[in-house]
Amino acid sequence: MAAVRIRFRDGPQVTFEIRGDKTPSVSALVEKLPFKSKAQTWGEEVYFSVPFHAPREKDSRMEMEIGEVAFWPDGDAIALFFGPTPISDGTAPMAYSPCNILGRVVGDAAVLRQVKPGMPLEVTKA
Repeated sequence: MAAVRIRFRDGPQVTFEIRGDKTPSVSALVEKLPFKSKAQTWGEEVYFSVPFHAPREKDSRMEMEIGEVAFWPDGDAIALFFGPTPISDGTAPMAYSPCNILGRVVGDAAVLRQVKPGMPLEVTKA
């Protein structure tokens, strides 16, 4: 499996490509597909609860790139970054605490600006 699709009800559809190596976070995500959740926002980050847990990985980090998709072990959530967050120092997105990288959004991550808190979503194989 190379990609995951997130469909926001009455909002955008986002696809992200999974990173090449199979990490515990990637494996946990793939095993639980499909599932539903509700979007939350934090600055220019969309995140949502997931029905799995994975440990923090050795390459986890807080500073992200625009378009990166990560698993947040401290909150059992997936985060999609499209700009600065409340703790960013500049334009780079900054996660609340270290996250495991899952992949990258295909196309322009700015479509995530259309997502509103509480918006229902479904995560499936692309």
